[in-house]
Amino acid sequence: MPAEDAGWLCDRAARGPTPFPACLGRSAKPRGQVCYNPRKTLRRRMAIDVRPSPIAGTWYPGSSAALAESVDRQLAEAEVEPPEGQILALLAPHAGHIYSGQVAAQAFRCLDGLAPEVVCVVSPLHQLHAGQVLTTAHEAYATPLGEVPVDRSLVDRFAQALADQADIRLERVRRDREHALEIELPFLQRVLTTPFRLLPVMLRDQNRVTIEACGHALASALAGVPAILVASSDLSHFFPAPVAGRLDAELLARVEAFDPAAVLAAEEEGVGFACGRGAIAAVLWAARDLGANRVRLLGYATSGDVTGDDTSVVGYGAAVVYRSATAG
Repeated sequence: MPAEDAGWLCDRAARGPTPFPACLGRSAKPRGQVCYNPRKTLRRRMAIDVRPSPIAGTWYPGSSAALAESVDRQLAEAEVEPPEGQILALLAPHAGHIYSGQVAAQAFRCLDGLAPEVVCVVSPLHQLHAGQVLTTAHEAYATPLGEVPVDRSLVDRFAQALADQADIRLERVRRDREHALEIELPFLQRVLTTPFRLLPVMLRDQNRVTIEACGHALASALAGVPAILVASSDLSHFFPAPVAGRLDAELLARVEAFDPAAVLAAEEEGVGFACGRGAIAAVLWAARDLGANRVRLLGYATSGDVTGDDTSVVGYGAAVVYRSATAG
């Protein structure tokens, strides 16, 4: 089993953040050296109900300086040419940053210079829960880089649309420990040029009726809102690298074909796997409803590329979903 679940071995050196290169059109965002303390954050902001991070310091660095430095470095090293057209959604992996961060950066680099008002992150829920579709009951998410406010009015709109689509109740949970949603936030906090609000969605149910209803409900809730959707998913788990490569290539081919139903069917057919297949499919359905007509694959790697152990790997893929500039 890859060591990704052990998270990030934090750098103890007191180093300042590496500025995001000026050639990328952004100014540096210097951060302090004080380590992240969720209890202190809550005391400072008692008026806001904040979800404290359960993974800062393990899945990614726990200080603002170290986190800013590592994310900025990965974004700077991501050699990606954004597509010509309107970007509506991304696919990004959700392992510890040291393992999948460089692949994730290839997706998030496409957002450089954009200023969406809302980002909707859709992830699987890895813990047991009775609900089919879930969101947070908190008013904001905390990371070492600051707090990301939840757009509660959009959460309510999504809940109503989901009920209208398939009579599914949106469950609101507190103090969840789901890493797959939170792991994407530091990339968003560093690459986006303006503050944004969050629409967080976690999927426990992977059946087509639920997932397709979720996708259409997201599009309904986000209609007319400057927004970006992010599907958070890793690919195959714990196969030898050559087998993982074949399985992941098939799954990503179905993503590139803009075929959400085929993405969901891949596991049943035994030809491709993704722990967030529901998140991927829901985001594809939502992006299509919102006008997207193209998917471009951006990058692929496995945990073996980091650990050097190809006997049992996890696959990571990145993609961008957009409306082509030549679309009618």
